[in-house]
Amino acid sequence: FMTLGSFDNSPCCSSYLMEPYIKCAECGPPPFFLCLQCFTRGFEYKKHQSDHTYEIMTSDFPVLDPSWTAQEEMALLEAVMDCGFGNWQDVANQMCTKSKEECEKHYMKHFINNPLFASTLLNLKQAEEAKTADTAIPFHSTDDPPRPTFDSLLSRDMAGYMPARADFIEEFDNYAEWDLRDIDFVEDDSDILHALKMAVVDIYHSRLKERQRRKKIIRDHGLINLRKFQLMERRYPKEVQDLYETMRRFARIVGPVEHDKFIESHALEFELRREIKRLQEYRTAGITNFCSARTYDHLKKTREEERLKRTMLSEVLQYIQDSSACQQWLRRQADIDSGLSPSIPLASNSGRRSAPPLNLTGLPGTEKLNEKEKELCQMVRLVPGAYLEYKSALLNECNKQGGLRLAQARALIKIDVNKTRKIYDFLIREGYITKA
Repeated sequence: FMTLGSFDNSPCCSSYLMEPYIKCAECGPPPFFLCLQCFTRGFEYKKHQSDHTYEIMTSDFPVLDPSWTAQEEMALLEAVMDCGFGNWQDVANQMCTKSKEECEKHYMKHFINNPLFASTLLNLKQAEEAKTADTAIPFHSTDDPPRPTFDSLLSRDMAGYMPARADFIEEFDNYAEWDLRDIDFVEDDSDILHALKMAVVDIYHSRLKERQRRKKIIRDHGLINLRKFQLMERRYPKEVQDLYETMRRFARIVGPVEHDKFIESHALEFELRREIKRLQEYRTAGITNFCSARTYDHLKKTREEERLKRTMLSEVLQYIQDSSACQQWLRRQADIDSGLSPSIPLASNSGRRSAPPLNLTGLPGTEKLNEKEKELCQMVRLVPGAYLEYKSALLNECNKQGGLRLAQARALIKIDVNKTRKIYDFLIREGYITKA
């Protein structure tokens, strides 16, 4: 049965419409319904007349089982939904027309173990799996994530990223929340003041979205460990590295996979072009087989070595006229032959002038330097602010590690290695840091 609340356009005399009931085919919308008692009396209301065509509405027909009507099927589903699966006695009490055993048997047979429904659910599950097959990421157990200490070398390499928390020590726009700390919404705010506060909240929300966007780009493109990223970039030839640097700004527009495919395709193109150029060189030299090509490469390498020897000889002749320069060159060659790095730089007679000392007048941070530090900054041509920042980083790392090696200093300071060496030697000589 259906209540009159479901049929607002049916002022029937009874409180419920019991099946079967009558639906007028000429009235509506909304549809007009009548119970059998009113229909037999010729009830008329508003536009409805007793001679209108009509339909008999009933659900008294079997669907899944000959002994169960469609109305009883719907009543069973509603009872299971109301009473819960497994409470068959309560389900039978609500239905009134079937026993507990009949309800359980019919529900399990036609709604749980029905092959038709099972195949339909299986198809839906397979379609969902096929839909998410390309985007699903399999889970693999991993080792405990690294937990670098604050301001350590590893923490600097990872840009302050904390893998255990999947977050950064310092966020982009780290002080965005400060603009909201004094905002309080009260009832007596004027409309203009309320609109102003809402504008500040909207601005803060846009800054949060920008923060999340940047973090997503960093995670997706694997930019957390910058040193690992740089090592991966260096495996490409110089021409491809230049392309990588140029196209990096577009990486946030395309996905990480598409960006890597683009770079790899250009690296492959570069390799093909280089191989084609090598084969064209063979063809120009009249070489028609790879056996002759190997001989050609060997002779070419020998000629290149001879040319380098002649260049070295011209370099020696350049210093013959100056005895002190000749002695420096001989000591330098002895260091190279013994496997040591040359300790004495060669003076050049090519006419090039060395850069003049840096003028520190008026530069910020000059007043914080002593005389020796000023002399170092002038000779190395390093502004005082940058020197103080590098000095602080080296001191912090030395205090944490108990000492500092030159390789660690070069990893912390991303400038010219010769300048790093001079700063490192100066700090050790003055006693600011110690060697590891």
